[in-house]
Amino acid sequence: MSKADQALINRAAALIAAADGLLVTGGAGMGVDSGLPDFRGNEGFWRAYPALAASGVRFEAIANPAQFSQSPALAWGFYGHRLNLYRRTQPHGGFGLLRAWGERCPKGYFVFTSNVDGHYQRAGFDPARVVECHGSINHLQCVDCCELDIWPAPEAGLQIDEARCLAAPPLPKCPHCGGLARPNILMFGDSHWNSVRASHQKRQLERWLADVERLVIVECGAGTAIPSVRRQGDSRRGQLIRINPREPQSEKPGAVCLPMGALEALQAIDAALAAHS
Repeated sequence: MSKADQALINRAAALIAAADGLLVTGGAGMGVDSGLPDFRGNEGFWRAYPALAASGVRFEAIANPAQFSQSPALAWGFYGHRLNLYRRTQPHGGFGLLRAWGERCPKGYFVFTSNVDGHYQRAGFDPARVVECHGSINHLQCVDCCELDIWPAPEAGLQIDEARCLAAPPLPKCPHCGGLARPNILMFGDSHWNSVRASHQKRQLERWLADVERLVIVECGAGTAIPSVRRQGDSRRGQLIRINPREPQSEKPGAVCLPMGALEALQAIDAALAAHS
């Protein structure tokens, strides 16, 4: 590591040590070190889903509520595969480091993520302190939004023909109307996403932020293509530590910008914290 990078790491560690509250924000890049795809561009998406590549189905087309009407087995083939993948993948060690830092802060921590995989909860973060701004694959809703109800996805997962990206019946159903269910995820062109759960999470975050005086935001793997997470770091008061190997830049005064992968940077910051404790 260069002296300049080490200086940035030391600066990040000093900010975290002085914080009374830690806001952890994360995008798809946070999961890369766990072995998850980040769907960066259609080429990256198609490498993960060759059956969709063969038919030229783009990410924006499959991650779309219209697919549940047009081809429910294909729509659930994609989301069912993701559900199974996320459940069998273990969150990498960086999650635990972030949780430990947050637990040491006098006012604790909160998480704001666009990831739908539930890995922050899997890594031991308090579910009541996690905002999933795009929803969760571990929760379902009615395709037609017949009721403002959200319920857990089946524990058994789905049977998926990965060669064709098709889900085998029975497909998940709404317990209220008996119609098709879908993941409680904000998709492209989505006018039927049930945002009740996410809105409650956001209100909890705002109440917590009102009580924090020395806020530090640690952002991992959030890109500019869908900037929901980056806006949190750029617009919130408090010090920003941005970790991103491709897009680390920030115009926020005093931001610490680390052009590194999440796990590498978090381990380096933790070592710096230990050296100066």
